[in-house]
Amino acid sequence: MKDIFMDEVEKRLSDLGIILPTAAAPVAAYVPAVEAGNMLFISGQLPYIDGELQTGKCGVDRDLSDGQAAARACALMLTAQMKAALGNLSRVTQIVKLGVFVASCDDFTDQPKVANGASDLMVEIFGDAGQHARSAVSVPVLPLNALVEIDAILSFE
Repeated sequence: MKDIFMDEVEKRLSDLGIILPTAAAPVAAYVPAVEAGNMLFISGQLPYIDGELQTGKCGVDRDLSDGQAAARACALMLTAQMKAALGNLSRVTQIVKLGVFVASCDDFTDQPKVANGASDLMVEIFGDAGQHARSAVSVPVLPLNALVEIDAILSFE
């Protein structure tokens, strides 16, 4: 069963034209992921597109589509961290929760729509196991002036 699921996830990535990035090293005093029982907690990941950090604030110098692309990039990095921590994606049984932080101005209220950039990709990659609980909040600034940061909790076998 595991091999079938692994093939399915890898096939989905291939069908989507996705090559996972190299899992990012921490930028401060923390580890990228921590296993606790059958749960994996992944530290916040920043959005890199074509090697460039996506910076700014939604509603100021970035719009909704920029935020969604940044959230998708964070989801790709989360997936790369899953693979690095677990050895392969066949061990993922459920994406449990995403915490989405969006750098945005006071009157920007589309944080949930920004977060959909990550949520939709998790379902595209993991199917039903990609459906998850989520929070999507506005923050005034993120590390390195990032546009979005996302952390994750997942279960694995």
